[in-house]
Amino acid sequence: ILKNYIVRLPKRQVLFMGKRFGSILYSFDVPHRRIVRRNLQFSYPEWSRNQIQGVSKRIFQHFGIIILEILQMACSTREDMLNKVQIEGEGILVDALAKQKGVIVISAHLGNWEMALQYSTCYLQKPLTGVAKKLRNPMLNRLVHKLRTRFGNRIIYKKGALPEMTQTLRQGQILGILMDISKRFDGVEVAFFGRRATATPAAALLAIRCKSPVVPIFCHRNPRGELVIKVEHPIEIKRTGNLRSDLQTNTQLITDSVERAIRKNPDQWNWVLKRWKEFYPDLYSESKKRRRRIQKKEKKRGRKNSRPYFRN
Repeated sequence: ILKNYIVRLPKRQVLFMGKRFGSILYSFDVPHRRIVRRNLQFSYPEWSRNQIQGVSKRIFQHFGIIILEILQMACSTREDMLNKVQIEGEGILVDALAKQKGVIVISAHLGNWEMALQYSTCYLQKPLTGVAKKLRNPMLNRLVHKLRTRFGNRIIYKKGALPEMTQTLRQGQILGILMDISKRFDGVEVAFFGRRATATPAAALLAIRCKSPVVPIFCHRNPRGELVIKVEHPIEIKRTGNLRSDLQTNTQLITDSVERAIRKNPDQWNWVLKRWKEFYPDLYSESKKRRRRIQKKEKKRGRKNSRPYFRN
């Protein structure tokens, strides 16, 4: 009965309840609210304080809606999924697949990215392979993995993933990579919102190596609250023969595509991500101080070379 109730919740009720829940989170989740506001101020220095506060609240409200949508998604059939999302530009993706070189789909934590993944599989009737970071909590990781793969999708976890990613493209399949999160030691430097950041060069490397088209696909919510998947034209990959230079140039082109998508709907991106911490650690000073306290406690216990507590 509960399952049927969740699935049948009308869109207007999901939007209303999600916004209310998000507003509650905004009021009580001070640490994440602080990160969101600082990220917005850092990225949009021309915005007023009232603008920052208004967009911050809408970000939390949008997150509340996502949570309810994911609960629905966990109970939905393929037919349910096809009725929940719209797609624009699907012919671009079909044409890219017809080249039989595989397709690298680049995206971001925008709109409801989890639902976009599931919908794409149901719509294309073709499984996708997504690259993800394994969650630290094993039980939570199993639940999320089950949710992501329930319609036939495959998940590759980042550590040592390049050979499997290459094989996926060689087989003419779709490989999805979220491009809005990366660590300094496994990324290249790019400009993101006019600031120094890092981005994974994996998409650029695979595009050069496998000659696969790179297709930006982003999810957003329209003014009526409906989820829309927008397929954009493939990014023109530069090939000069200088691999190091080509990786940096093409990763920047891909990052620019991500930034443009976020700027169109800034209140629908996951601004909780500590996207600039590699180059601007003082932006997240509370996290830095807390990490130091934890490391001191671990040192007192004799636990040397402990791994960092905070991660993107």
